[in-house]
Amino acid sequence: MQKNCRWHYLETADDVATAACRQILNAAESAISERGKFKMVLAGGSTPEKVYRLLADSNADWANWTIYYGDERCLPADHQDRNSLMASRVLLDKVAIPASHIFTMPAEFGPEVAADRYKVAVAKAGAFDMVLLGMGEDGHTASLFPGHEHPENELTHPVYNSPKPPSERVSISAKALSNSHEVIFLITGANKQEAVNLWRSGADLPVATIVPENPVDIYVDSDAFKPVAD
Repeated sequence: MQKNCRWHYLETADDVATAACRQILNAAESAISERGKFKMVLAGGSTPEKVYRLLADSNADWANWTIYYGDERCLPADHQDRNSLMASRVLLDKVAIPASHIFTMPAEFGPEVAADRYKVAVAKAGAFDMVLLGMGEDGHTASLFPGHEHPENELTHPVYNSPKPPSERVSISAKALSNSHEVIFLITGANKQEAVNLWRSGADLPVATIVPENPVDIYVDSDAFKPVAD
C-alpha cells in the first residue's frame, strides 16, 4: 500500500461528507489560530457538494477563509457544469467569506490564459492549509489525468484532450496541490472500487502524485471499498 496515507473507511457517502466537514472545520480553526487565515482548495463533484452543504450550516470564522479551486472546466463563467458555480450556489453565497478572498479560475478564457493567470494566485498563496480532492474511475484527481504529461515545476497546467468532457480544462499541479498542511480525498461509489484497489496496491495513478509532507487523509465509503486485512 502507498505510504503516507491514512485510509478512513465509512459506511455511506453522507458519513464521508460528515467526517470531512469535521476535519475541515478543525483545520480552519487551527490555521486561523496559528497563522491568521485559512486557505482552502475546493473540489468539484457530488460528495464535495455534500461537504459544502454541511459547511454552509456550520459556524466558522468565515472572514478569515480564503478559497481556491483545484481545477475547472473551460466553460462560460455561468455554465451549470462549472465547479465554481456549484460551490457558490451551495456554500460561498451562503457564508460571509469576503469576495476578495475567493479566487475563481478564469477558465472561460481557455486553458492557456486561465493557467497563466491562476498561477499568480497560487504563487501568492504559498502553502495551502487544506486541499480537498476527489478521484475519478481512472484514478485522476483535479484535472490531472492518466497518460497526460505536464512540466513538474509548474504551479498550474492547461489541460487538453480530457477523457471526460469538456476536453479543455485548467488544473493546479500535483506539486502545488501537495504544498498543503492537510489533504483530504473523498471517494464514494462502487465505480471507484478498481481505482481504489490500484491505488492501495501502489499503482502509478495521478492520485498517487499528491504527496504532501503530512499524511493524506482518504475517506472511502463501503461502496468504493470493502476493507480487508492488509
